[in-house]
Amino acid sequence: MSTNTEQMFSTQEQIIEKCRELALKIADSAEVDFFKRAEQKIKKNQHVQQLIAQIKQKQKELVAAKHIEKPGLVKKIEDELDQLQNELDNIPIVVEFKRSQLEVNDLLQLVTNVIANQVSDYVILSTGGDPLTGQTGIMPD
Repeated sequence: MSTNTEQMFSTQEQIIEKCRELALKIADSAEVDFFKRAEQKIKKNQHVQQLIAQIKQKQKELVAAKHIEKPGLVKKIEDELDQLQNELDNIPIVVEFKRSQLEVNDLLQLVTNVIANQVSDYVILSTGGDPLTGQTGIMPD
């Protein structure tokens, strides 16, 4: 293996290691902790679990009704499914769980955007470009 390839491989390993460290920090964050606690509450709540099971059953019924091309039955099952979903969505622990999911997703999106922006800015600046326009400059020899 050439020295250039070894350096590139070493750098990739270092980047991956830093990503793993960052992942652990995110996993230990307050947002992820709140999400895990909310998920546990959902799993332990019998009413929520019953509604989820009913929704899954109605979804299967809906697929079957569409397959046999029964529009009246499809509409009836869709209405029942909407009613079950609304009931589930209005349970406070479900609201809490969905909110925590959004917070974790927002955190992950923020991290992704920060990394992408930092890399882009570095490339632009290192080539003598203008970060305000997003244009790279001429690569130095």
